Amino acid sequence: MATVRILGLDPGSRVTGFGVIDIGPVGARYVASGCIRVGSGELAGRLLAIYREVGELVGSYSPGEIAVERVFMHRNPDSALKLGQARGAALCGACQGGAPAFEYAPRAVKQAVTGHGAADKLQVQHMIRRLLDLQGRIGSDAADALAIALCHAQHRGGPVLRTGRAA
Repeated sequence: MATVRILGLDPGSRVTGFGVIDIGPVGARYVASGCIRVGSGELAGRLLAIYREVGELVGSYSPGEIAVERVFMHRNPDSALKLGQARGAALCGACQGGAPAFEYAPRAVKQAVTGHGAADKLQVQHMIRRLLDLQGRIGSDAADALAIALCHAQHRGGPVLRTGRAA
């Protein structure tokens, strides 16, 4: 099994989390994570910023595969619409490098990382730190993006739980 770099994205209209892992014969290895913060200006400007910054991530990390969280229905239709637009901008930015994109429901992501589809954000953060041997605090958006990447790694097969830091 060759090593594949996976970019996980947790899109939001103001904050988009990203996580990059390498998955290979010995399991998952942490590469990078963080957040794209686009502020609170006009929606069109924020979408353009998401597109550009995700494109820069693709240029910097050259992922072989992209994993994105599927939109779930909010109570507020306007929020769901904005989230869908942010997701579309992130996908367009991510796919410009030619890597295939895969989508996962939030419940499936939580199930893959914590064993429980209704896990809360703190449980996801805790498991991400444990699974990827990370020290210190990790923000919830970055942790969610890493969880999406790990979910995809698990669905593509091969060892995932033998983890550690990248060299």
